[in-house]
Amino acid sequence: MTAVDLFCGIGGLAFGLHSSGINVIAGIDIDKSCKYAFEENCEASFINQSVDQINHKDIAKLYPENSYKVLVGCAPCQPFSNYTLKADKKKDKRWQLLKSFSKIINQVLPDVVSMENVPRLTKFKEEPVFDQFVKNLKSKGYNVWHDIIYCPNYGIPQKRKRLVLLASRFGSISLIPATHKQDEYVTVKDAIGNLEPIQAGIPSELDFFHRSPALTEINMKRIKASKPGGSWKTDWDENLILKCHKDESGYSYGSIYGRMRWDEPSPTMTTFCTGIGNGRFGHPEQDRAISLREAAILQSFPKDYKFLKSKEDLSAKTVSKHIGNAVPPKLGEVIGQSILAHLKEFRNGKKV
Repeated sequence: MTAVDLFCGIGGLAFGLHSSGINVIAGIDIDKSCKYAFEENCEASFINQSVDQINHKDIAKLYPENSYKVLVGCAPCQPFSNYTLKADKKKDKRWQLLKSFSKIINQVLPDVVSMENVPRLTKFKEEPVFDQFVKNLKSKGYNVWHDIIYCPNYGIPQKRKRLVLLASRFGSISLIPATHKQDEYVTVKDAIGNLEPIQAGIPSELDFFHRSPALTEINMKRIKASKPGGSWKTDWDENLILKCHKDESGYSYGSIYGRMRWDEPSPTMTTFCTGIGNGRFGHPEQDRAISLREAAILQSFPKDYKFLKSKEDLSAKTVSKHIGNAVPPKLGEVIGQSILAHLKEFRNGKKV
C-alpha cells in the first residue's frame, strides 16, 4: 500500500498516514521551502512542482507494482475560506486546483482517494467545484463518502472543522468513529500547559522554536487587558480599541487580540496564528501570543517534528504559514486508519 500526497506542504497529512502504517512514497508541492520538513519527517521524496503542471505519468510511476495506490491531497483552502469571503475568488489561480486533482485521479486511477479542505468548499453553488469533484469520482466508479469533521472528536486540541472525503474503487468507505467524547476533549492546558513560560520577543533558551513575537507598547496594554475567552468589546478601555473596529465591518471581529482558554480546545490555527491581531491567539496567562512551538502542538505536530535544518534557517513568518496551512497530523493518522480498515475489509478489491 503506497500513498502519494498532492499539495503536501510540510507533511501534516503525509506524516499522519505514515504514523498509521501507510507507506508514503512522495509528496508534491510548489513551495520548495517545505522540502526539508517533509522529507525529514515523512521519510519520502519531495517533488517541487505545481500539481496543475505535473505529468500524470510521472505520478503513476511512483507507485510500485502490485501495491494498493492511495492518492491524497488538500488543495489550498484560502479561496474557499471564511477569511477571504470578500475576495474575488475566481481571480485566484488556486481556485482551479481541485480540478487539477480530479484530472490526476482520472489519469492515475488510484484505488483510494482522500481529500481534506474547509467546510465552506461544499457551499459554492455558482462554481460548484466540490460537487463537480464528487460527480467526477462517481463517474469513474468510486464509492464516495464525505462529512464535516470536528477535530476535538478525534483528540486534536483545536476547534477546527474540516471537510474530509474518502473514495474507493472497491466498496463503501468512511472515517472511523470518533475517539473522544466532549468531556474527553484535549484542552489547551493539556496540550501546552507544561511548556516553560517565555516573554514576548524573547525565545526560550532550551527550545529556539518556542518563541513569540515582540509586542508594541499599545499591544502589550491590549493583551494585558484581555481575559481568557473574552473580547475587546467587553474587556478593553475605549483608548485601546482600534479605529477600524469601531466601524460596522470591523465590529464583528470580536476574537482578535483575544486570549485562549485553558479548559477547552484552541481556536483554529491559521497561517497567522502567532500574531495576536489575527484572532484569538493570545496565551491564556502570559502576556503574549502563542509561540511557534505552541501553534505546532495545537496543530497536533509531535514535539520532535523537524521543521528546520537549523535555527539559522528560521523565518517565523514562513514557519507560521507552514503550520497554519498543514493538515493536523492527528487527522491524517485518523484518515490513514480509516483507509487501512477499509482495505482489510476489501482485500484485493473483494469484500472479505
